[in-house]
Order: sequence, then C-alpha cells, then structure tokens
Amino acid sequence: MSDTAVPTVALTGRFADRDSWAAEGCPIDATISLVGARAVILLLREAFYGAHCFKDFVARAGFTEAVTAARLKELLNAGILELRPYQEPGQRRREAYYLTEKGLDLFPVLVALAAWGERWKPDGTAAASLVHEDCGAELKADVQCANGHHVNVSQASLRPVEGE
Repeated sequence: MSDTAVPTVALTGRFADRDSWAAEGCPIDATISLVGARAVILLLREAFYGAHCFKDFVARAGFTEAVTAARLKELLNAGILELRPYQEPGQRRREAYYLTEKGLDLFPVLVALAAWGERWKPDGTAAASLVHEDCGAELKADVQCANGHHVNVSQASLRPVEGE
C-alpha cells in the first residue's frame, strides 16, 4: 500500500520534516498520561454514570479497593474529580467524588471511545448506546474546527502554536 493512499494529518511549518522533531509537549501524550489507564477510563465512565461513593466505584468498575483508591487519587490530583462532603442520616460524615469542569470536558472522549467500541465490537457482545435524552438519537463523536466545519483526518494539519 502506498503512503498516498492512507489519510494522514498534514505536517506543516517546523513539523513538515517529521525526522527533525520529537513529539515533546504533545497534548495527546499529556492526556494519555492522565487518563490512559483502563482503570481510570472505567472510573470516569462510572462518574459520568452517576457514581459518587467509593464503594460504588469499586463495585461498578470491578477493580480492587487498592486500585480504585490509587486511580481516584490520581484523578483528584489532576483536578478531574473533586471531593465533596456528605452525610447520610445517622451516619458519619463522608466524602463523595464529583467531576469538575476539567473532568466534564472529557465527556467527548468517552463518547468517542463508546462510539468506536460500538462500531467495532466483537461479534456477540452486548451493545449499549449513548443517546440524546431529548430525541433518542445516538451520540456521535465528531471532529469540528472552531468555525463548525466537520473535519476528517485528511483535512487536518499539525502546525506550530503561534509564538513558538
């Protein structure tokens, strides 16, 4: 297969010579460093599905208490989750986990993962779909520029940030 048949992102400016630079400071790498572990993604899924209590994260995501605690601590330290106090009647005060604005901004990432998984699921797997509550239509992951144009990989360019 020739390289011209495969859609890729156009590399421009100082990025045009792919062998002359390394992907240091890459935002994809920074994001994966925070949320790339399977346990983190599934805990985020549970947070988006309404889990707030530690025991609910353990039960619903299926990880040990130690793994769950470690990953939730990472999400707290990254500012993706925050703790809020709550108290059930007759119980001691506890803290619950809530998505921050930074965490809520990961929703399109989870929609994209879910859409990809639904499209490429192995035969025989149970299916679930994220849908728009008002009209029932499936949610889609879509790449758009700031002007609202839909963009595919062959229409995308990697360029240096102005001032660099």
